[in-house]
Amino acid sequence: MARPGQRQGRTRRTAPRNERRGRGANDVRSVIARAIREVETAAQRGRVTPAVRTKFQVVALLLREERERVRADETGSAASRADQLKRLDGFATTLARTAVRDSGLLSLLSEDAVVSEAARSMKREMLTDLGIEPEPEEEPPAQPAVFSAAPERRVVPQSVISRQLANPFLAPDFSATPPPQARPRRLVGWELLDPLLNSFERAGGGVPACMPLPAPSSLQAAGGRQLMPHQAQVVAAAAAGHRTFLLADEPGLGKTAQALLAAEAANAYPLLVVVPSVVKTNWAREAGIWVPHRAATVVHGNGETVDGFADIVVVNYEVLDRHIGWFGDFGFRGMVVDEAHFIKNKTSQRSQHVLELSDRIRSRFPRPLLMALTGTPLINDIDDFLAIWQFLGWIDESKPLGDLMNALEETGLTPADPGFYPAARGCVIDQGIVRRRKVDVAADIPARRIADLPVELDDKAGRSIRAAEQELARRLVKRYESALAARESADVVEGVDADLVRKVARWELKDATASATGENVFSMMRRIGQAKAGPAADYAAQLARSAGKVVFFAKHVDVMDAAEESFSRQGIGFSSIRGDQTPSARQKQIDAFVTDPGVAVAVCSLTAAGVGLNLQVASNIVLAELSWTDAEQTQAIDRSHRIGQTEPVTAWRIIAAQTLDSRIAELIDSKAGLAARALDGSDEEMSSSADVQHEALVALLTDALAAAS
Repeated sequence: MARPGQRQGRTRRTAPRNERRGRGANDVRSVIARAIREVETAAQRGRVTPAVRTKFQVVALLLREERERVRADETGSAASRADQLKRLDGFATTLARTAVRDSGLLSLLSEDAVVSEAARSMKREMLTDLGIEPEPEEEPPAQPAVFSAAPERRVVPQSVISRQLANPFLAPDFSATPPPQARPRRLVGWELLDPLLNSFERAGGGVPACMPLPAPSSLQAAGGRQLMPHQAQVVAAAAAGHRTFLLADEPGLGKTAQALLAAEAANAYPLLVVVPSVVKTNWAREAGIWVPHRAATVVHGNGETVDGFADIVVVNYEVLDRHIGWFGDFGFRGMVVDEAHFIKNKTSQRSQHVLELSDRIRSRFPRPLLMALTGTPLINDIDDFLAIWQFLGWIDESKPLGDLMNALEETGLTPADPGFYPAARGCVIDQGIVRRRKVDVAADIPARRIADLPVELDDKAGRSIRAAEQELARRLVKRYESALAARESADVVEGVDADLVRKVARWELKDATASATGENVFSMMRRIGQAKAGPAADYAAQLARSAGKVVFFAKHVDVMDAAEESFSRQGIGFSSIRGDQTPSARQKQIDAFVTDPGVAVAVCSLTAAGVGLNLQVASNIVLAELSWTDAEQTQAIDRSHRIGQTEPVTAWRIIAAQTLDSRIAELIDSKAGLAARALDGSDEEMSSSADVQHEALVALLTDALAAAS
């Protein structure tokens, strides 16, 4: 107590941290949010001074302590704690993204980072200003590293390290344990894997191998997109709690969309998607269409461009071995394996990596979403099922597991009983086998549709094509600038002169048509076709294995040659239909494709085989090169889509991503249907190939001028 007449000094009342509630906690979060914004702004401006680094470390320490306090606080409701943790996780994400901009900041997020005396002092001042008594400082306990130093890890992308160093903010929660496995009773001692395989050979009886599926709750997806009923059934099953699927629908029935939306229904994010390289880009594109609010990242090579904070990580089988280490500790809640027959050989490295990853996911997250997608679950024999079943967690190396074992026990039968095989087959199917054919769901899908498949060209070809495209654009710009300079001043317009752009494009097209020298729109498209030959042939081979006969169309002979070489290497029988054949030789090739079960692909010239042929034995078409008109494209598709065709026809149009190919495809689509409207009496002028070529050059020049302005 101060004496009478003595000036009373200022006092501060502080509360221990473990007694902090309500406004105090909110104040701490406000300070954290404000400090993060200040640091983020400084990093964006490239002004990361020592004072900014000190503040960054302090806010990281406060955020870590605040998260621990919230998790330990049992006075509030679980919902309240979840909301608080969600907000703190948002802070942590911003903090980690900021750290990526500066290696000095990134190192401060490490658990073993040295806390400077300046940071300790600033932290004490912040807490004291909030009326919170700082705790006595002591060495923090060692935290387990989120990413193991497993010897198999080859690379860890820098963006993933940023996510790692944001711990414990974004650390995957591995505290949950999987449910206990079933204990065999009646079937103890029985060898069960061979009987389960035999049940699919002996007990089919013509019954479809498809689990019971619920009625769709909705046919609407994000952005108002419409699902087909058979697609919505799988999504509804995931929403109802089913978590393992062998989705064996035929190609063209939208397995990619079903998998992405099933993951959304099951909240199975982050999601790992393992795919063949030819469809890697398409998966990212489909994710942007069906789940646009989920960030998707594609792993190329060593993963330099990976977004470590993405919800969907897409990787191809060929580079899986480089990333197996950090994949296993990333905290995935779901995993999709596309073209799952690729893992049928369990001794292969890629199969072992896939099985290892599914084991890790199941051990760290109860009931994850696991989906194996393939139109061909069996390639050689019934044993091909084993690797897929093991990936899904239905079996291990020697026996059924979990729900499957329980279901087999509940039948009350053993392999010695006559009714065991049909009952066992039903038990396996109910675990999640879904198989629909085009003919089964014909009412759901259009009788004829075009599906674009974007592919990334390999590094060397891609760089060469993009360089040639840039050179063509530079030539167009130079021509435009020369024409602009030659004009009278009164003729000059503000900004880009659209009329002059169209004239320059017309001059360029005329010169390209008259001369075969130099890079032009025709040579560009031919080079792109050559680069696409390999991926297009690979995809046609996949279709042939999973859906039967395929028609492969190309414009240029060298593209056909490259495709046929690829089919020969892969052991795919093919016939070749070209313009230089005699009528008898041509008919012999057609007959071989139509009648010989060993001939799976018809390699056809777009101009020579695009009319006058009946190839309705196939319902899948691969367009390896683009036509210049929609009419030419339609003529090719109609070789299969014609009277007598009993299945819906799908044309898979291979598009080289980030090249002139994509622009041409858009132009063809924008002009599609003009012929039909003209036949119906429309006054609209019909489109020609020159229109598309001209518009492509107009778009290329317009983009180049906009980029230069």
